[in-house]
Amino acid sequence: MNTTNSTSLPEPVAQYIEAANRLDAAGATACFTPDAVVRDEQKDHVGLAAIERWVSQTGQAYQPHVTVTSARTVGATVKLAGQVAGNFAGSPVDLDYDFHLRDGKIAELTIR
Repeated sequence: MNTTNSTSLPEPVAQYIEAANRLDAAGATACFTPDAVVRDEQKDHVGLAAIERWVSQTGQAYQPHVTVTSARTVGATVKLAGQVAGNFAGSPVDLDYDFHLRDGKIAELTIR
């Protein structure tokens, strides 16, 4: 895909990336199911309140911006590779994202 936009991604994933890049915690959180789980930096964030805190704290601390470098959808799973730049040591870094979708929203996100 090699693009900075996310227009060819499934809607909840595209909306999440766009909101997260704007540091919009509420907008990013709205892309998740109520019982969603985010796994990042060896921690699990379960439920909308925890996910909104995670997005907000991560945004404030690091000001991350994801550039999608590739993505593929297999069934209800979107595997995305992105380059993340921000206010952290080693920036930019390449990360992999696994989004599991359910009912038009993100039910699970694993970042590694």
